[in-house]
Amino acid sequence: MNAILSLYKESFSNLHRNAWILAVAMFINRSGSMVLLFTSLYFTKELHFSIVQAGIIMSFYGFGSVMGSYAGGWLTDRKNFFDIMMISLIGSGGLLLLLPFITSPLQLSILVLLYGFMSDMFRPAHSAAIAAYSEPKNLTRSVSLARLAINLGFSVGPAFGGIIALYLGYKWLFVIDALTSFAAAAMLYFYLPKHKPEKNRHHDPILQDSKTSAYRDGSYLLFICLVSLYGICFFQLFASIPQYFSKVCHYNEDTIGLLLAFNGLLVVIIEMPVIAHLEKRKKIFRYVIAGTLCIPVSFFILQNGQQMIVWALVYTLIITLSEIFAMPFMMNHALSVSPKARQGQYMALYSIAYGIANILAPSLGLGIAGKYGFDTMFYFFIGLSLVTAVGFAFLNKSRKKKIVTKKIGSESF
Repeated sequence: MNAILSLYKESFSNLHRNAWILAVAMFINRSGSMVLLFTSLYFTKELHFSIVQAGIIMSFYGFGSVMGSYAGGWLTDRKNFFDIMMISLIGSGGLLLLLPFITSPLQLSILVLLYGFMSDMFRPAHSAAIAAYSEPKNLTRSVSLARLAINLGFSVGPAFGGIIALYLGYKWLFVIDALTSFAAAAMLYFYLPKHKPEKNRHHDPILQDSKTSAYRDGSYLLFICLVSLYGICFFQLFASIPQYFSKVCHYNEDTIGLLLAFNGLLVVIIEMPVIAHLEKRKKIFRYVIAGTLCIPVSFFILQNGQQMIVWALVYTLIITLSEIFAMPFMMNHALSVSPKARQGQYMALYSIAYGIANILAPSLGLGIAGKYGFDTMFYFFIGLSLVTAVGFAFLNKSRKKKIVTKKIGSESF
């Protein structure tokens, strides 16, 4: 027990005060993040759309996410990441307040796209803020602290979100999420010091040199493609699995919310000490591959669990292990390989990978389930996640080969 307590203490020590402020703001914001978890159910149950229609509308969030991530990265390399975070939180909150008043599929698609754009402008700016307040030795733990705050919010949000949807109605979810966005913006405004960007930052030689562009870094682009494939498989947790729980397992909204909350709670309890222990070993891709392989295992268990709640809990445990092993180390790699002057661009691409995943996850998952059934959907994503794991293994091997080649070349010189 003393060893466990010591590991917890070590995992939270020596982190910058501003990293904690960012984490608290993220917790406040994500505590209201029930929207993406229940929106597809809102479309099918309240607005009586088909699950294919719901998947198409939800895909527009991904399109907005890609554009917002690109815009956020471009602005982060040139402006103050503090201002970008504020604009994102206030703007996305305002858009959520409009959602309950719109019922047309076309108008909903446009609004969801705008929400995705405004919401995901936040990602590159937030990543740059984490990097600005972290040292290389504790970067992964700073990332995990932010993830802990997000998942603690997710453990609170879905649990209350399911109850709110069941007893007060879905529309209240949008109002509460908007209020938490405004509260997070207030937290940053009053407690996070304004970070002053370097003068004439947009004239930095690295920023002007096209050879340093993330878009010309072949190894990083392959990494981004693999992150996107991982995201498509993992985001079924929010895209198609709630529909599977509802239509096949016949769980109520509160049960679905509690299962999703269990995911967030597990991350809160075990991620930080696990990362603190693994971070010292510096074997990033080994953990990313292990996390990716957890996805097909979890889908196989859920598919063959005969709709029993115990197997839904086991699925949630294993899919949670997937994100604990994979996501912090993927972000660590993205931050570590990016030049400081290009950090916004590199992190924008990283966010775009998840934006693409948000486009394809609901349309693929719900599209396949609606046309061919949930069994076919599970087979498809089991196969895709296995291919993704092989891709990460290939990237790791080629990366090691490149490092050895550079070392031999420098020694020869």
